[in-house]
Amino acid sequence: MARLCVFCGSSSGFDPGYVAAASLLGREIAGAGHELVYGGGHVGLMGIVADAALDSGAEVTGVITESLLAAEVAHEGLTKLVVSKSMHDRKERMADLSDGVIVLPGGFGTLDETFEIITWNQLGLISMPVVFLDVDNYFSALFSFIAGSVDAGFMNADHGDLARRVSSPIEAVRIAAGPAASYRPKWVDGN
Repeated sequence: MARLCVFCGSSSGFDPGYVAAASLLGREIAGAGHELVYGGGHVGLMGIVADAALDSGAEVTGVITESLLAAEVAHEGLTKLVVSKSMHDRKERMADLSDGVIVLPGGFGTLDETFEIITWNQLGLISMPVVFLDVDNYFSALFSFIAGSVDAGFMNADHGDLARRVSSPIEAVRIAAGPAASYRPKWVDGN
């Protein structure tokens, strides 16, 4: 059993495919016998993935800040709810509780959480897979940016492997529950 963290939007987005993917992902996490760790909200894709995982028998741990708890966006039906002091503490706790990360569509918060984990992987502070579930090519522009950063010399090509992209929830769960990508820190080579 792996503890899989899902980063995703507190909104559902306009495309019904986002909701369908979040629901299927929650069911796949449960069906594979894994636990879900996520941001603790009942709104948007967060609530959808949590409800699907819970309805399918998974244990679900939410990690939410005191301020979001006070704003009454916490999911009340979780297996466990962890309350953190700050957004930084929230990200650190989610990482500590998780073995791998799956990213669904979302906005700045989703990207902030995701890039923090990718950076910690790059620095060697943690080692866990990060997989983007690319619903309807939502993350295509982001992966073009990453490829451009490699082409411009700001990332080694193997650092691009710190973030994988798939279109299937089944594949996302399989990769996130597996080993992290191996890499050599860029600065070791003096570049």
